[in-house]
Amino acid sequence: MSTPAPDPIPAPARPVVVLRPAPQRTDRIFTPAALGSLRDRFTVVDLEKDPSEEALEEVLPDAFAIVGQPDLPAQRLSRAGRLRALLNVEGNFFPNVDYATCFERGIHVLGCGPAYAPAVAEYALALALDLARGISREDRAFRAGRERYVSDGNADAVLLQGSDVGLVGFGNLGRGLNRLLAPFRPTIRVYDPWLPPGVLGEHGVLPASLDETLSRSRFVFVLATVTDESRHLIGERELHLLPDGARLVLVSRAPVVDYPALLSHVARGRLMAGIDVWPDEPVAPDDPARSLDGLVLSAHRAGGIPAAFETIGDMVLDDLTLIAQGLPPARMQTAARELVGRYRNRPVT
Repeated sequence: MSTPAPDPIPAPARPVVVLRPAPQRTDRIFTPAALGSLRDRFTVVDLEKDPSEEALEEVLPDAFAIVGQPDLPAQRLSRAGRLRALLNVEGNFFPNVDYATCFERGIHVLGCGPAYAPAVAEYALALALDLARGISREDRAFRAGRERYVSDGNADAVLLQGSDVGLVGFGNLGRGLNRLLAPFRPTIRVYDPWLPPGVLGEHGVLPASLDETLSRSRFVFVLATVTDESRHLIGERELHLLPDGARLVLVSRAPVVDYPALLSHVARGRLMAGIDVWPDEPVAPDDPARSLDGLVLSAHRAGGIPAAFETIGDMVLDDLTLIAQGLPPARMQTAARELVGRYRNRPVT
């Protein structure tokens, strides 16, 4: 006589959402109202105070969604039989997940990049205006008693209005910045090898090669993500293509630019640059960048503002609600099967 099969383990009454958001904090990305709604709709297991691997292993079999991006190799994913969504709330897709397994199993892999895009785009525009008019430089001079009045302080000033502008990359950041630049009526050239000319044309920008984008632009915004192909995409050869007096704004990923080469051009007075991301953070106290007047320096703060963080929590709540109803997510960025494994991002600390 055969032994009857055991009854299947019943699923929890409400889908289980695991919170392990580090380096984010739950109270930073969720307003009290949003967190309350999340707890009303789901069984929330908060691992923020105990982010250990053991605690995660214990809840994996019941997890419907994980908010965060812990290490998820194929073996660990095999123990997460009910997992339907992985929601990255840091801002980068890391190579610590077996994405192929996620896609094979229909697990939604989502990122919060769209939440940061408006803040970063505004900041990039602010850096460009500063570089155009020497705002922070002349502020420092004024405080030191070296101010120059009227036209004396404007010998290298230029207009953003009507300028030739180049965008290197046209993802969330590029599209957000393109909208902000519209009132300045620039000519915008875009280099993005992941997009066909038709897509760029629909946004009113000119598709261009990297060389053309650099050589014909007074302002260049570096907005590309980092992959093996884009590491040092802007190197010595490319920097030489920029016209004398060009302004370069870097707000995406540090490895895209050869920093020693860029600082050399700035030190010689050929280029100016606004930099928000650095190869090593925090920047060393004796880093030569600190002493260059042709730089506007920023400590990786373009996107991390309260409005962006709270948007992340709202996105998570909305998309989890949709997925639980059998609908596709609508607010967070869906990882592309063909691209997510190519990113070489580092965590932001």
